[in-house]
Amino acid sequence: MNAGYVVVIEQSETGFGAYVPDLPGCVAVGETREETLQLIREAIELHVESLREAGEHIPPPTSTAESVVVHVTA
Repeated sequence: MNAGYVVVIEQSETGFGAYVPDLPGCVAVGETREETLQLIREAIELHVESLREAGEHIPPPTSTAESVVVHVTA
């Protein structure tokens, strides 16, 4: 089964961090955006596998995301 979870990626001074709103505790950090995306993909797979092995409920992907453009004056 494939599931499309929303991943939030945030840039910091030292790299990138990512988390999955529908999977509390599922996070990853990396030096580049690409590395962070690969790590969060692996983290999602491991998180879901861990939930399945423990017999726990696997939350379905329900979060959505939009990019909102606004005019900002300096």
